[in-house]
Amino acid sequence: MAIQTVNPYTNKVVRSFEEMTDKTIDMLVAQSAKTFNTWKETTYEQRAQILHKVASLMREKKEHLAKIITLEMGKLIAQAEGEILLSADIFDYYATNAAKFLADKHLEPEYGSAYVRCSPIGVILGVEPWNFPFYQVARFAAPNIMVGNTVLVKHASMVPQCAIAIEDLFNEAAAPAGLYTNLFISGKRASSLVADKRIKGVSLTGSEEAGASIASEAGKYLKKSVLELGGSDAFIILEDADIDKAVEWAVVGRINNNGECCVASKRFIAVEAIADEFIEKFKEKMSNLVVGDPMNSTTELGPMSSEEAAEHIIDQIRKSVEAGATILLGGTRSDLPGAFVQPTILADLKPEIPAYYEEIFGPVASFYRVKDEQAAITLTNDSSFGLGCSIFTQDIERGKRIADKIDTGMVFINHPTWTQADLPFGGTKNSGYGRELSELGIQEFVNKKLIRISGLSDPL
Repeated sequence: MAIQTVNPYTNKVVRSFEEMTDKTIDMLVAQSAKTFNTWKETTYEQRAQILHKVASLMREKKEHLAKIITLEMGKLIAQAEGEILLSADIFDYYATNAAKFLADKHLEPEYGSAYVRCSPIGVILGVEPWNFPFYQVARFAAPNIMVGNTVLVKHASMVPQCAIAIEDLFNEAAAPAGLYTNLFISGKRASSLVADKRIKGVSLTGSEEAGASIASEAGKYLKKSVLELGGSDAFIILEDADIDKAVEWAVVGRINNNGECCVASKRFIAVEAIADEFIEKFKEKMSNLVVGDPMNSTTELGPMSSEEAAEHIIDQIRKSVEAGATILLGGTRSDLPGAFVQPTILADLKPEIPAYYEEIFGPVASFYRVKDEQAAITLTNDSSFGLGCSIFTQDIERGKRIADKIDTGMVFINHPTWTQADLPFGGTKNSGYGRELSELGIQEFVNKKLIRISGLSDPL
């Protein structure tokens, strides 16, 4: 895939970039490894100073940075500005809390004393996606830099200007060369780069295929990896839910980020008692969405990130309909010239239909009606993914009991799955492993070193 900006609103190429040579990559990895040797000796206060500055610059340049996001992948401009603010919050969060999160943990052995100290491990490679081009990088880079690691980032080939902008922020914040490094390389070369002995770990957010490739290389070379992959989050509506509020959140959960979100609500599971009311109101709101220019503040649904993405979604819909699915709304391309797909609702889905198991990365909702709570739980867990889930009920204790039975990394009660700096993020099954954000996110790429002090006469 070429490294270039293609505006999905017009499908026109804006700017192209050359892939880095092997010689350049080797030089950049060497610089990162060299910087690690000095960066690991810095204090938390010194590290925090740079991250706080990055956060400050992001807020100062919010409008400019947001426009780059919208230009490159079609995110609504208000949501792009929100992403910049969320990313700044993540940098500040780790700058403020890392010392506490990484403090020595004192143990109480029978003899002598002992403690566990968190130490940095070296250069960490991050392979990041296009759909949240600043946020995904922030949640990878911020904790690792505060640990004392240095980071290399292979960003998605379709958001090169976002990739450059992030590196520029670190340079403006007076980060040492090699602390944060952008790599213009293909995904295939990123996988092969895992073999480099100077790289000590790898984190990837992306597709199952990309995750399998990176994890395979990491396993081959005995390196730690963290994967955040796809999702097909269920949105359960129980008979005691506030239906109007559930519908409002259902629309947000499905079309946030134009539907191109790992934790978007994708499977809407309504118990029979309220299924008709829910789907009638949900269909009405989805059908009235304002589709158009993502730079326009009144637009509610923008284009897909690329023409290829739009075509893939339409193909998934077509194959599902051919296998027996029913289209309740949409199902086709928009009349607009860019990479647009109409808001769509599919129903009558069964295991033999592609949309039953596949993740559809766009404004396509799958609707299911089930007999009762247990049937909703069973259907929710009948997925190869396990990222997030939403449960709508006015009985919070009931919601918590159901949450215990859901096989996902995250369950939200009365809210779509979402993210913030102090909440752990990650999944189960084919949605990957490991956690990002919160205190858990800073513990992934550290050496938890035991230091034991014994008396000369202490027994073994």
